[in-house]
Amino acid sequence: MRFRPCIDIHDGKVKQIVGETLDDHKEVIENFVSTYSPSYYANLFKKNNLTGGHVIMLGKGNVDAALEALEAYPGGLHIGGGINADNALLFLNNGASHVIITSYIFPNGRFSLENLKHIVSLVGKEKLVIDLSCKEKNGKWLVAINKWKTTTDFELNSSNLKLLQSYCDELLIHAVDVEGKQSGFSEELVTHIAKNALIPITYAGGIRSIEDLENFYRISQGKIDFTIGSALDIFGGKLKFNDVLNFVAR
Repeated sequence: MRFRPCIDIHDGKVKQIVGETLDDHKEVIENFVSTYSPSYYANLFKKNNLTGGHVIMLGKGNVDAALEALEAYPGGLHIGGGINADNALLFLNNGASHVIITSYIFPNGRFSLENLKHIVSLVGKEKLVIDLSCKEKNGKWLVAINKWKTTTDFELNSSNLKLLQSYCDELLIHAVDVEGKQSGFSEELVTHIAKNALIPITYAGGIRSIEDLENFYRISQGKIDFTIGSALDIFGGKLKFNDVLNFVAR
């Protein structure tokens, strides 16, 4: 189990927000707005040898800020948020180790194996991460796209997870219902992911304490990596960044 750090960028600034409020027609609920630059956090993660973290561009106008983070830590970060076949190589050529895709493979809310195969042909399976941000509905985990406003009919069942893992290097799975709320992680989703993990998978959403991490490790049997945002002290929360580092080093 590894700690995968994150740098979420909104309006060109490093922020932590409640993901479900990321809507063009609603006021975004901000948990934290940093006075530090993206490169500050990239250098912090580099200093602590944390690899495979992700930079997420939340909306338009964040490319320059994202490139700043990639430049500070070349080869150490993944990049996501509006990635498609037209811009993926730009970020890989500017320091990203992987590109993260979601909406591109769900045009009009429907899964497109053709789009997936196309971007794999461009960047290579070993450079691709698929973000399966999902919401729970009627006992099923359904992929959410378009700033999490659109819930697709694509279920994170065993067969679909097996299929997607054959086309990418890693999966990143956000539990949208608890993302940014510091209300605890989704034990049901983590259990389901761990049973179906064939490649590295990072879970995001709700982890808020060392106790949560202990429970996460037990439920996932150490098979799943994790990220923490709003709960960390470096993002205005109470959970100390160094305590998380010490936990994974045990």
